[in-house]
Amino acid sequence: MKLSREVKTAILVIGCIVMFIFGFNYLKGASVFDRNIELHTYYNEVEGLMLGAKVTINGLSIGKVTAIDLNEDYSKIKVSFSVSDAMNFSKESVAQLYEAGLIGGKAIAILPVIDPAQPVQDGDLLMGEIKPGLTELINQQVAPLQNKIEVLLTSADSLFAGVSNVLNHQTQTNLKESLAGFTLTIQKINDLTTTLDRMLRVNEKAMETSLSNIATTSVNLERLSDSLSRIKLAETVNAFKNTATQLSAVLAKVDQGEGSLGKLLQEDTLYDNLNQSSAALEALLSDLKEHPKRYVHFSIFGRKEKPSNNTN
Repeated sequence: MKLSREVKTAILVIGCIVMFIFGFNYLKGASVFDRNIELHTYYNEVEGLMLGAKVTINGLSIGKVTAIDLNEDYSKIKVSFSVSDAMNFSKESVAQLYEAGLIGGKAIAILPVIDPAQPVQDGDLLMGEIKPGLTELINQQVAPLQNKIEVLLTSADSLFAGVSNVLNHQTQTNLKESLAGFTLTIQKINDLTTTLDRMLRVNEKAMETSLSNIATTSVNLERLSDSLSRIKLAETVNAFKNTATQLSAVLAKVDQGEGSLGKLLQEDTLYDNLNQSSAALEALLSDLKEHPKRYVHFSIFGRKEKPSNNTN
């Protein structure tokens, strides 16, 4: 039995369609022969989420988004997605909407709660949550910084306005004069530096000699310090202490009238005797002046002086 050309063409077209369906589903990660269940969740906003977006568990693709629509009162967005019926997570799991990348749109990640006794069933509703994306995190960080920059710019504008009011013509003139004086001061400092450099060059040898003398003096002082450190200073101090103690004992005895010196200082007898001797000596000298011939006998012929009637 021969097939007509039309039948062959129909078989070829049907085969191409079937192959296209198999290939398309294979490229999307789905299989025609796999059994899937459909689950649902609600979000406040799903910007960036598209039909066919992948559904993952720990990064592994397990399904895709099949429908996105508003709920009855338009307050939330209902998202439906299909996953393999071999999944054993429970309906207490969370469907988290996250950014798949800067240009990859959004996807849904299942945060599974494993409960083999109550696995998820077709038509179950999972709790939905939105994970902040990179753009949102950047906006959260940039917003406070933007406010601070605005405040800073406002303060800077006020500062510049104040500076403009302060820097009038007279102030600008004074500022120019101050800068000119500052420039002149710097020039004088440079001249002084040049002069000092010239002086150092001229007196370089003298300074070297002075430094050498200082080094020699330092060596001598070090030697003197070593010599002083070798002196038995403690023994010398002890000797001085002993001498001072002995001298104190002697002075104490003298103060108490012990010994010849003590008696000399404490008793009045020697003082009285000295006074009497001084008076006698004074009388003798007075008599010697008045009657020198009584005491000095000088004669060529040996004549004797008549005795004096003075009974003193």
